[in-house]
Amino acid sequence: MRHRPGLIGTLLAVLAFSLWAPLPAAASSAPPVAVAPTTGAARAAAAGNICAVLAPGASADAERAVAAACAQVAADVWYTWGGGHGPQPGPTYGKVDPDDPASAHDPERLGFDCSGLVRHAYAEATGSDILNGVASAQYYTHRAAARFTADQGLTPLLPGDLLAWGTSQHLRHIAIYLGAGRMVEARQSGTKLMVSDVRMDGTYFGAVRVDTGPVTGHVFRTWGTGVWTKAQPSTKAARVYAFPQPTTIRVGCQKHAELVTADGYTNDAWSYLPDYKAWVTNIYIQGPAWLDGVPVCTS
Repeated sequence: MRHRPGLIGTLLAVLAFSLWAPLPAAASSAPPVAVAPTTGAARAAAAGNICAVLAPGASADAERAVAAACAQVAADVWYTWGGGHGPQPGPTYGKVDPDDPASAHDPERLGFDCSGLVRHAYAEATGSDILNGVASAQYYTHRAAARFTADQGLTPLLPGDLLAWGTSQHLRHIAIYLGAGRMVEARQSGTKLMVSDVRMDGTYFGAVRVDTGPVTGHVFRTWGTGVWTKAQPSTKAARVYAFPQPTTIRVGCQKHAELVTADGYTNDAWSYLPDYKAWVTNIYIQGPAWLDGVPVCTS
């Protein structure tokens, strides 16, 4: 026969349970710690404001470029107009943008503009200043491994790819893709470097993947300023892009076409530039009137 416990026994049992039973977790006022996700779906869901490689598939150099840009975000560096364009890559004091009142303090701030950050990131990644120039020069780089149009969206992109906004005649902004629809950028005066959603608006132009290996193809350099490339080898053809200054270019082929006289020279040779999908008269390419070693265009 089992006996019912007395009152004292019952109290002792309740006391023992209260001493050994686990307590409920206390509410914490500390913010949650952001941890970089490791799978594709988790990256997209938890990207938030994390600055890191958020998708697989990028080259080691591209991942290092992302890390270098993100280190500047972590350091709370300012956007400064013209920043990052000193003799060597790295943050510099900015300038006043006459079109932006918010830039009034940029000369007092050490930082980067959009292309200055891209230049710094890839210089850190490769140990060489391979993307020295403004946004347009970086997008049209002769080091392009692949190019993507706005219509292709973000699906084919990998971390480290460069995103550009504007038109073929004026690319005004550039940023570095992280993956999961996110990018790191130096956006505008009055703000710090930041992580943002990729803006797929009507001004998004496309993206380029940088080839950090040996340069391939027939590489030359232009001279002059404001030199327009053309949709066809003719001065009457539509303008595509103007070189703001001497620029390194990759020439695909050349052909005899319209005779041009400019800056004291006359020449009928035109070169096709595959990175721009455009033509330029050989007058503005440093070298002989007919470029050595460059094949003749077959069409």
